[in-house]
Amino acid sequence: MILRVGLTGGIASGKSTVRELLAGLGCHTIDADRLVAELYQSGRAGHAALVATYGRGILREDESVDRVKLANIAFSSPAEAKKLNALIHPIVIEATEELLQRIEEGIAVVEATLMIESGGRHRYHKLVIVDLEPAVQIERGVARGLTREEVERRIANQLPRQERLRWADYVIDNSGDRAQLEAETRRVYELLVRDYEARKT
Repeated sequence: MILRVGLTGGIASGKSTVRELLAGLGCHTIDADRLVAELYQSGRAGHAALVATYGRGILREDESVDRVKLANIAFSSPAEAKKLNALIHPIVIEATEELLQRIEEGIAVVEATLMIESGGRHRYHKLVIVDLEPAVQIERGVARGLTREEVERRIANQLPRQERLRWADYVIDNSGDRAQLEAETRRVYELLVRDYEARKT
C-alpha cells in the first residue's frame, strides 16, 4: 500500500529541491518533468506527437526536440499552452502510472509542474504545494537564466498563486534560505508519514 503524493508549485518555486529532500527522508520520488524529457526523445510517443502537431521546425539537427523553441511556442499564449498540455499530459500520466504501479509500499511523491491545471490532482491522496513570494519567484527564475519577461510569461500561463494554494493539503514555504526549506520539508514529511500510517490501519 502506498500514499500517493502530488508535489507542485509555480516556476522557480523549488519543487525539485523539495523532491530531492523528500527522497533523502525515505520517500519514493518521480520527476514528471524528467519523464517529459525522456518522452521527447526520438522514437518515443511524445516526440511523434509533437512533430505531428508542430512540424519538424521544433527539432534540433540530432532530431531531438528543442525545448527552448517548444517553450517559446507553448508560453506564447494560454491557448498554445493548453494545446501542448492536452497533447503531452495523457502520455506523461500513463508513464507516471506505470512507475507508481512498481512501488509496493511507502510514500510515493510525484513532482509535476501543471498537476492541478492538467486535472491530475484527483490521482493523489495528498497534494503538497511549494510556495514563495512572487518577487522571490521572479528573482530565482532570473537566477536560473530566464529573463524577467520569460518568468512573468510563464507565471501568467500557470494557475494564479491563490487559486493554486486552495488545492493544497500541505504548503511548504520556500521564501527563505536552504535551512528553512529543509525544516519546512521535514515538517510536511512528518505529516505525510502520519497520513501513510492512517491509511494502513
